[in-house]
Amino acid sequence: MEQNQDRLKDIISHSKEYGFVFPSSEIYDGLAATYDYGQLGAELKNNIKTYWWKAMVQMHENIVGLDAAIFMHPTIWKASGHVDAFNDPLIDNKDSKKRYRADVLLEEHIEKIRQKIDKEIAKGVARFGDDFDQEQFRKTNPNVLRNQEKIDGIEIKMKGALENNDLDAVRDLIVELEIVCSVSGSKNWTDVKQFNLMFSTEMGSVAGDASTIYLRPETAQGIFVNFLNVQKSGRMKIPFGIAQIGKAFRNEIIARQFIFRMREFEQMEMQFFVRPGEEMKWYAYWKDLRIKWHKNLGLGDNLYRFHDHLKLAHYANAASDIEYNFPMGFKELEGIHSRTDFDLKQHELHSGKKLQFFDPEMNESYVPFVIETSVGLDRMFLAVLSSAYTNEILEDGSERVVLKIPAVLAPYKAAILPLIKKDGLPEKAREIMKDLQFDFNLQYDEKDSIGKRYRRQDAIGTPFSITIDHQTLEDNMVTVRDRDTMLQQRISVSEIGSMIEKKASWKTILSNL
Repeated sequence: MEQNQDRLKDIISHSKEYGFVFPSSEIYDGLAATYDYGQLGAELKNNIKTYWWKAMVQMHENIVGLDAAIFMHPTIWKASGHVDAFNDPLIDNKDSKKRYRADVLLEEHIEKIRQKIDKEIAKGVARFGDDFDQEQFRKTNPNVLRNQEKIDGIEIKMKGALENNDLDAVRDLIVELEIVCSVSGSKNWTDVKQFNLMFSTEMGSVAGDASTIYLRPETAQGIFVNFLNVQKSGRMKIPFGIAQIGKAFRNEIIARQFIFRMREFEQMEMQFFVRPGEEMKWYAYWKDLRIKWHKNLGLGDNLYRFHDHLKLAHYANAASDIEYNFPMGFKELEGIHSRTDFDLKQHELHSGKKLQFFDPEMNESYVPFVIETSVGLDRMFLAVLSSAYTNEILEDGSERVVLKIPAVLAPYKAAILPLIKKDGLPEKAREIMKDLQFDFNLQYDEKDSIGKRYRRQDAIGTPFSITIDHQTLEDNMVTVRDRDTMLQQRISVSEIGSMIEKKASWKTILSNL
């Protein structure tokens, strides 16, 4: 665990040094849990958005996009349940004065027990190799069974306490499990209290309840209140989806772990409207499609897992998270929820307007059910960086830090490098760059030795480095170096575009979905 925390520190340091992520307001000593995306971070972030948007909207003729306002009528948040029920259960350690989410404390305790099971399985794999039957081992090994029984017992108690909003029972479970504060090491806990996460502000010149509005804590409600606008103007038929990328705001008391949990963050959400009674079919469909989208990046299939919710939100009848193995362990990356018809019915009730779809095949009107997929863009960014950050020891004993970012997401697709700054090489390099930059984001670099420039491109994740030398002026051939293998080859200038296209085009990655 300590090694993983060091890895997170290295990623944070690397992100700042190379222009991916900066602490916000740094010249004023910063603002807690807020970050600015630098020049390379903005490029990577936009590429992740594009990958999601193309896969979600462009590849589905029955899904369309939306960009709703951040400020919305305050009654929307009353209708959605956020005013009354958007809370986190918080607990303080009296000795360290550190505040925790009570449910996260319990989940982390469960994860430690689950890691013991994983160690037992790893021993079995090491001992029996290909002959190892993991399923049978889980059913028969006494250590695995004992630890699984512990997990099941904790989850039953935790689910009951959270569903009944029994905060005393949540605290009792933390005490019973002898969970300690990571700072003080003590078990001296306060009572558990609920804390509403919405930011409120005033609209207009007169303060008071009538002018209180909220910064949206999720982007979904902007989709729900526009359901009929999109359906009618787009002549959409059930099933259909509405997708949106946008900022959301939550007054997280415990905002930490770099960009994983922030108070201002960005979501990529899609609400898929279906016939009542068909929601579980579509829930399974979107679970399958979303995990495929993540694994398609090639970060590593073993880095993902599903985690079904113990406590369902007030609007859901099924919910599961796609978790990613970040440096701080498996954490939520994306949520897939069956939201039933809760949201649309609530908005019908509070607005007095009908939000129904007339189904010509069934010859009846109904309020659709909704399947939601919601991925945190900032968390997706961190997942890509975490997987990509590699410290390699080379054959000659030297080291290099390389970001093995999937080529399609890399900020720059190629670096254009004249070997020296004279003899017509910069002019030839600029000519090549001018031809390619219509299709690809490129970086031109002529400072320092070619070796140092290669290392610099490795550190920012550029898939290809293209060197223009004196021979290029004679035969129109360049040297192309591959970031991951460091292998070099000579190719014709006319082949550069198709070479980059093959590895870094949207068509290449989207065709696998």
